[in-house]
Amino acid sequence: MAAVDFARRLADHGAAPALAFAWGSLSYAALARRVDRLATRMGTAKKLVAVEATLSRQTIVTYLAALRGGHAVLLAPAGDPVGWHALVERFRPDLLVRRADGRWRWETLAPGNHPALHPDLALILLTSGSTGTGKAVRLTGSAVATNARAIAQYLGLGSDDRGALFLPLHYSYGLSVLNSHLAVGASLFVTGGSILEPGFLDALQAQRCTNIAGVPFSFELFESVGFRNRAFPDLRFMTVAGGRLATDMVQRYHGHLAAGGRRLFVMYGQTEATARIAYVPPALVGQRPDCIGVAIPGGELGLVDAAGRPIGVPGIEGELVYRGPNVMLGYAESRSDLARGSDTEFLCTGDLAVRDPDGLYRITGRRRRMSKIAGVRIGHDAVEANLARSGIAAAVVGNDSTILAAYSASCRPDEVRTRLAAATGLALAHVRAVEVDTLPRLATGKVDYETVRRWLEADGGSAADVVDAFRRAFWPHPVAAGDSFVTLGGDSLRYLELSLLLGRHLGRPPHGWERMSIAELAARRPARRGAETIGTDIAIRVLAISMVLVHHASGWPLATGSATMMALIGYSLGRFQLDNLLDRRLGRFFRPLLGVLLPYLLLLAGFALAWQSVPWASLFLVSNLGFGTLEQHTMLPYLYWFVEAYAQTLLFWAMLFLLPPVRRLARESPFRLGLVLLLVALLARFVGPELWPIGGRTIFAPWWLLPLVCLGWCAAFADTAGRRGLLLAVTAAVMVLLAYVGGNWTGSWLRYGLQVPVIACLLYRPRLAIPVWLARIVVPVAAASFHIYLFHYFANELLKSEFAGLPSPLAVALLVLSGVGFGLAAYLAQKALIAGMTPRMADPAGWRWPPVHSLARAGRAWLSGPRSQGDAA
Repeated sequence: MAAVDFARRLADHGAAPALAFAWGSLSYAALARRVDRLATRMGTAKKLVAVEATLSRQTIVTYLAALRGGHAVLLAPAGDPVGWHALVERFRPDLLVRRADGRWRWETLAPGNHPALHPDLALILLTSGSTGTGKAVRLTGSAVATNARAIAQYLGLGSDDRGALFLPLHYSYGLSVLNSHLAVGASLFVTGGSILEPGFLDALQAQRCTNIAGVPFSFELFESVGFRNRAFPDLRFMTVAGGRLATDMVQRYHGHLAAGGRRLFVMYGQTEATARIAYVPPALVGQRPDCIGVAIPGGELGLVDAAGRPIGVPGIEGELVYRGPNVMLGYAESRSDLARGSDTEFLCTGDLAVRDPDGLYRITGRRRRMSKIAGVRIGHDAVEANLARSGIAAAVVGNDSTILAAYSASCRPDEVRTRLAAATGLALAHVRAVEVDTLPRLATGKVDYETVRRWLEADGGSAADVVDAFRRAFWPHPVAAGDSFVTLGGDSLRYLELSLLLGRHLGRPPHGWERMSIAELAARRPARRGAETIGTDIAIRVLAISMVLVHHASGWPLATGSATMMALIGYSLGRFQLDNLLDRRLGRFFRPLLGVLLPYLLLLAGFALAWQSVPWASLFLVSNLGFGTLEQHTMLPYLYWFVEAYAQTLLFWAMLFLLPPVRRLARESPFRLGLVLLLVALLARFVGPELWPIGGRTIFAPWWLLPLVCLGWCAAFADTAGRRGLLLAVTAAVMVLLAYVGGNWTGSWLRYGLQVPVIACLLYRPRLAIPVWLARIVVPVAAASFHIYLFHYFANELLKSEFAGLPSPLAVALLVLSGVGFGLAAYLAQKALIAGMTPRMADPAGWRWPPVHSLARAGRAWLSGPRSQGDAA
C-alpha cells in the first residue's frame, strides 16, 4: 500500500511546531509519534476508515494515520448523525472513528463480502452541498500529495509559515489548507471556533498567523468583525476560494493587503480535482478581480463547446475542462465502486468560462445553473450579480417555468420580483421572491442552493400548512425559517401535535425531523404513505393517562399512570431540551411550561369563581409541598399535584444547568449525568420527608418523584447495548427499593413495578408499527393527554351518579371515555382559540396562511388522524 508522502515524513521536521490549538501545541515529532502509533493500531490490511471530521487533534491524527498506513479514509461532516449513518450504510467502512458522549471511539464493523479496495485509493470526499446521499469523490494518494505541493508552490509556503485553519476538514478547501502546510513543514493554528466568536481576531494575532484562508462568506464575516481595522504584523497573504468573491470585496481586500506589502490569492477549485485548479497571480488581482486566473503548477485548463470540441480562440464561451495529476479517479455510489480504477481522463467542471486575450480564465456561469423560459436562456449567476449591483444579496435558482430568488435585504418581495423581471426579461408570472433573515449556507460557508431549490419545487399548499403548524404550536413566540422544533424549545406535547400535522401534510415525516429547520420541512414533497409507525412513548402516554382515569373512576390500585408520566417528562427533557439547557436558553426551555399553565390557570380561575376564594397554594404551584388545604379552598383537589410537580421539575433542571460542572458533564455524557442525578434523587427521596414532613402529601413532592424523572432522562441517552442493559438493571433495582420502602403493598408494587417494562420499551422498542385505525385513536389521545388529565375530573363529578346503577366495569369504562371526551374537547377548543389568534402573515417562502379552521372542522381533522406517522413519531 502506497502512503501519502507528507504523512510518512512528518518526523523529518523534528521539533518544529506542527499544530497549535487554544490549549497548546504539537511538534512534528510529537505528531509523528501519535500518527505512527495509530497507524500501527489500524493494521496492515488496507481498510476503509470513516472519520468524523471535526476541527480537532483527534481528527487530524486519525486522518494522517490512515494515509500513513496506506488505508482509504472517508471524511464525514461533523455533527450530522443522519448523514453519518447514511454514509455507513452506503459504504460499509471497516473502521469507524467518531465522537460519542464527548469521547472519541473506535468501532470495527464485521467484514463484509466486499471487493478489495483499489490500491491507489487514499481519500473519499463528499462534493460541496452533498450529505450522506450525495456524490462521493475517489482520490488517489498521488492526487492528494501533488495537489498539496502545487498549492504550496504557487503560494510560496515555507516552513516558517503558520496558517489559520477554521474551514471544515471534510471540505476539500479546508483539507487542502492542512495538506499544503504539512507538505512543507509549516504549522497551522487550528482555531476550533467561529470568526464571530469574541477573541477570534486576538487569537490570530497572538498565534502570529502568516496566512488566512477563507471562503466568500468568511470575508463578509471579517468585515462584520472589523478585520481591516486590526493590525496583523505577521500576515503575508490571504486566500479565497469556494465560490465567487464579489469584485468590490476582491478589490477592497487586495488594496488593503497590498498597502502593507501583502497579497491576496483568488483561487478556484473543485473537490473532483482534490482541491485547487486555478489561481490569479496576486499582481493581477487588482486589475482582474473577476477572473479565476491560470492553472496551478502541473495542471492545464481548456474550454470545449457543446459538442465537446476544443475552443482555441479567446473570448468564446465554453465549458471549462481541467487536466492534471490531481483529478479524481471518479465518483462512488457504494462500497463496490471503491474497487474501481480511474474512469476520468479529465475533469469537465460544469462551469462556463471564457479565456481572455492575456490567458486568464473568467467564469461566466454554470452549465446546470441555467433556465430556459419562453425561449429565453437565463443564467442564474448573472441574475444574482444583477441583484447584487442593487445591493440585494440573493440565491437564485430556477426550472423551465419559474425563477426564484431567496434574498436577504430590506426590500419587499414585490420589489425584488420587479427587479427579477427586469433582469431576466420575463413576465412577473414567471418570477418569485422569498425574503429570509439570512441565506441558507452549508458548513463550508457556500450558499445552500439545494435548500433554495427545494423551496422552488415544494408544493405550496403543503408548505403553507407546515409553516402554519409551527406558528400555531409555538404561538405567541415568533418562529423563523431557520428555526427547528428543538431550537424553539419543543416538548413532548408539541412533538405529538406536530407529528400529527406533519404526518397529514408530508405523509411520512422524515427521520430526525425535530432537528430539521422549518424551511427544510416546508420544502419537502409529501412522501408516499407507508406502514403506520408511532413512537413507543406515544403509546405509553396513552396507557398512562388511561390508568390515571381508571384509578380516579374506580379507586382500583392503579396509581402507576402518574409515575409513568413523570418518567416520560425526563425522557422528553433528554430528547428535546438538552441543547437549550447547555446553551442556557431558559426562555425556550420554559416554553412548554407556558403551554401547560394556560389551561391550568383557566381551570383554577373557574374554581376560584365557584368557591369565591382564590386557591393561592395551587396558584403559586406549591400545594404539593404541604401548603393550603382543600377544606378552606386554598388549594385545588389533590389530583392536580401533577402540574405542580412538572413545574418544579423544570425549575430544578434549569437551576442544575446553571452550574458549570453540570453543563460540562452533560456535554461529555448526558447519560452519566443522569446516573449521578439518580443517586442524588434517591438520597433526596429518603432525606426529604425527614427534612420537610408534610404527611400524606409527601407522595406528590418532587423529592419523591425525581428518581422517575432521572430514569426517563437516562433512557433518552442509552444509545449502546451496554448502557441499555445497565439502565434496565438499575431501573429494576431502584423500583424494587422504592416499592418496598413505599409501603410494600399491592399498589406500591404495581406503581413501581410497571415502570420496569416502561423503561424497557423505551430502550429496546422505541417505535411501534400499529394499524392505521388504531393510530387515528392513539395519537390524538396522546396529544390531548394533559387536557384529559386536567378535565376528566368534571366527567367524574357530573356523571358518576348517572352511572351508579350500572355494573361497575361498565360504569368505569363510561367514566373513562367521558373523561377522554372532556379532555379532547378542551384540547380542541384551545387549538381553535390559538388558531384564531395566530397572526395571518406571510411565511418565509412567500406562501399565505390557510383560513382559520372552525372548532368543528378542527375536531374532524384531529379525529381523522394522520395519513402516516412515519418513523419520526
